[in-house]
Amino acid sequence: MDGTTVPPNCLAGIKVLDLTQFEAGTTCTEALAWMGADVVKVENPDGGEAGRRGVSDPYYFMIYNANKRSITVNLKSEHGLALVKEMAKHADVFTENFGPGVVERLGLGYDVISAINPRIIYAQVKGFGAGSPYEKGLCFDPIAQAVGGAMSITGEPGGKPIKPGPTIGDTRTGMLLAFSIVSALFQRNSTGKGRHLQAAMQDSVMHYSRGMFIRQAQSGQAAPRRPAGGNAPSGIFPCKPGGPNDYVYLLTSRANPEHWPRLLKLIGREELIGDARYDKASARVEREAEVNEIIAQWTRQHTKEEAMALISGAGVPAGAVFDSMELTNEPSFYERGILQTMHHGDWKMTMTTWPVRFDGAPAPIKPAPLLGEHTAEALGDWLGLSAAEVAALHDEGVV
Repeated sequence: MDGTTVPPNCLAGIKVLDLTQFEAGTTCTEALAWMGADVVKVENPDGGEAGRRGVSDPYYFMIYNANKRSITVNLKSEHGLALVKEMAKHADVFTENFGPGVVERLGLGYDVISAINPRIIYAQVKGFGAGSPYEKGLCFDPIAQAVGGAMSITGEPGGKPIKPGPTIGDTRTGMLLAFSIVSALFQRNSTGKGRHLQAAMQDSVMHYSRGMFIRQAQSGQAAPRRPAGGNAPSGIFPCKPGGPNDYVYLLTSRANPEHWPRLLKLIGREELIGDARYDKASARVEREAEVNEIIAQWTRQHTKEEAMALISGAGVPAGAVFDSMELTNEPSFYERGILQTMHHGDWKMTMTTWPVRFDGAPAPIKPAPLLGEHTAEALGDWLGLSAAEVAALHDEGVV
């Protein structure tokens, strides 16, 4: 990239004991690591966390565990469990997202850890919240999107529910928990006390889908599946040459009645300006299919990039539907540091960095750790163990 990256270092000095796996919990701790926290990931010596073991290549693990350190500890060993508890004495944050009841059975529940360190922020991701009738159920992102309402409002009217592509059940739950951890750390400066935080994936998806309750309040019925614009013309329109992602999304807002005449001028249909069939927003909704076809006749003559530029230039919100390869091939993301290349052993991949710039500079990406890469280093930093002491723990099968 042109220019430099700058570590935000907002959380420099904060120690995070990370027992997360897969995506929701790891997203949370990755965000803390991007902000400068020392995130030490505790993994099983036999293959590492489940997200590392569950696929045939490391890409899944790499993208959710950048900027962290990895140590291996056998939690089924009495000595290994004692080692993690000792680390908890020095930690500011303890995070986990095991299945229901697992962390308690390991002997690392909130009551145990908070007794060891009353200042610790103990943070958990669960599928369903405490007191939920589904509290003991397992949950992954698609399940959270189903039970949190997101699927019910996604898809074409009259069609079946569709799972949104982004992993809002996982990633957004992790982000909500990360923000809550930072808030609890800030409060601890004045109280000196830790907090017990729990983010439920169902609750988080419902929070991010809260716009659906507006529709319900207006109609008295469950929010329907309808394009986000809620106006006509709004939605996805086909473009040439007709590939799977050759579409442009445009949105006309009820709050700005000028969007419709601007579009008509752009597409050469000025004769329809003031036409009673289309002049009012309510009339266009009644004739939605007809209105959309008027626009589609024009968009089919343009590529999505052309359509986006022309519609946006006319003062109407529009966005081409870019796929992952098109985004990866866009030079400006590299020039701005939004896309960077991560190296992980012999593997490498392009991924997004933290999207917020600090003082004009993007944050750097540090590679996701190899399994146990930092065991000796982190135990030395946190507990003052010597290389010989760590070697002895390895010989004992503890690490």
